Formats: sequence, structure tokens, C-alpha cells
Amino acid sequence: MKNDKYYTYTSPFGNIIIVSNGNAITNITLESKINPQCKKEADVLTDKAAGQLEEYFAGKRREFDLPLDPCGSDFQRKVWQALENIPYGQTKSYKQIAQIIDNPKACRAVGLANNKNPIWIMIPCHRVIGSDGKLVGYGGGLAMKQRLLEIELKM
Repeated sequence: MKNDKYYTYTSPFGNIIIVSNGNAITNITLESKINPQCKKEADVLTDKAAGQLEEYFAGKRREFDLPLDPCGSDFQRKVWQALENIPYGQTKSYKQIAQIIDNPKACRAVGLANNKNPIWIMIPCHRVIGSDGKLVGYGGGLAMKQRLLEIELKM
């Protein structure tokens, strides 16, 4: 973490922090959640991530092409990998994600893993909804989740 660098990207949702360890993006979060040990300095990966986020918000990018290295448990990583496979503009329920990872009774654990997703937007936890089709839980708030889904539905 001491060698991690971060860049502040001004998005339509406010400032977003993009963190790189020099080999991969490790974190994308709201500005208030930055680790104080990170060095405020852009690198090639943070710049590329900012450019891809810009294209995404403009409705010009459907997939991100960056190395990602989220820190989490094996279970969390399995959930996050399943999230990355949700197609652009589509949603899955927590129950469906639990079934995808072969743990159909782990709906709540899937929700907790979703909540701990350190690279939101690029690992699209905003595409996970309640079984009844309603928007539930999102670290950036439900209004942000709704807007992200709307961006994807416009393309």
C-alpha cells in the first residue's frame, strides 16, 4: 500500500479516487474513502482508468480493459468475478449470483461481498438488484446506482 498511487478523477458523480499499485487497479472509490498511505500521484494505469471511465460515463465504453487486483477473501473474489460476467446493460439478483458461484444459499454473503467491492463500476456491483427487481444497496447510494444503470440502458 505504501507504493500505491492515486489519482482524483472528477466524474459526473463527484470526485472518484483511482488507486494503482503499478501493476493493476486496486481500488476505485469515493474521495472520502482513500487510504492515507497512498501517494497522490497519477501513473499510466490511473490515467488509463480515468480515460476509460470518461468513455463509460459518456456512453462510449461497454467494457473496461485494465488489469484489476481487488483485495479480498477467496469468496469475495469469486463473487466479484461473477459480477464481471454480468453483461453491460443487464442485471442479476443476489440470488442469481449465489447460484452462479455454486452457493445458492449464500445470498446474504453475496450482498456483503458486493458491499466490499473495492473497484466499483469496473467490477459492476451496480448491476446486482433484489430478487423482486428493485434496486437495493449501493455504496454510492441508490441514486448513483440508478444513474449507472441508466447510462448502460441508453446504449
